[in-house]
Amino acid sequence: MVLIRWHGHACFEVVTSKGTVIVIDPHDGFSIGLKPPRVQADIVLITHEHFDHNAYAIVAKPNAQILSMFIGEKTLDDIHIKGVEAYHDRERGRRRGRTSLYKIVVDNIAFVHLGDLGHELNEKYSKNFGSIDILMIPVGGTYTIDHRSAWSVIEVLKPKTVIPMHYWVKGLNLPLRPVEDFLSLKPDDWEYRKVETNQLNIDASSIPNKVIYVLTLP
Repeated sequence: MVLIRWHGHACFEVVTSKGTVIVIDPHDGFSIGLKPPRVQADIVLITHEHFDHNAYAIVAKPNAQILSMFIGEKTLDDIHIKGVEAYHDRERGRRRGRTSLYKIVVDNIAFVHLGDLGHELNEKYSKNFGSIDILMIPVGGTYTIDHRSAWSVIEVLKPKTVIPMHYWVKGLNLPLRPVEDFLSLKPDDWEYRKVETNQLNIDASSIPNKVIYVLTLP
């Protein structure tokens, strides 16, 4: 069983069955109007070096392993990590730079976190990632793909389950669109499940297909 916690924006905590804590794209809270993530990470993954994604100092344990904008593959504590290069804009990074997209295989569950992806993806990315159980995808627009492009990316990558991120929530001081815009375009064969907390327990043997989980910040 793997525990997923969403700390708002693009920050996720993933806890393995052995208790290893992975944090992806930590923010410091106050800079964006949200509560800071209260977690101590063994591994920190940073998709790009913008202030709302790279606050590793507030979540990393003293001996934490930190990967920033990593491209390539490596295994840390039985966790396979693959970093794939992409861009923060539609102009191959000329406006906002490049970013890393991470595939993380934890307890036989394949997660993909798309960070601040700024462009739609082609079949090359689908082949690179392979099968995806859970896709964490930005949907709020402005600095990333918007709700329409998010569905185009989902069609290409074909994940089983989707968790939207990087959208406007109460208190956030960034000009993003709400998750409802993304949900309004949901195809009929996809199911939407609202989770009344910011956490979700997932088992490799029972990952639902074509389900969107929207988590709720405390």
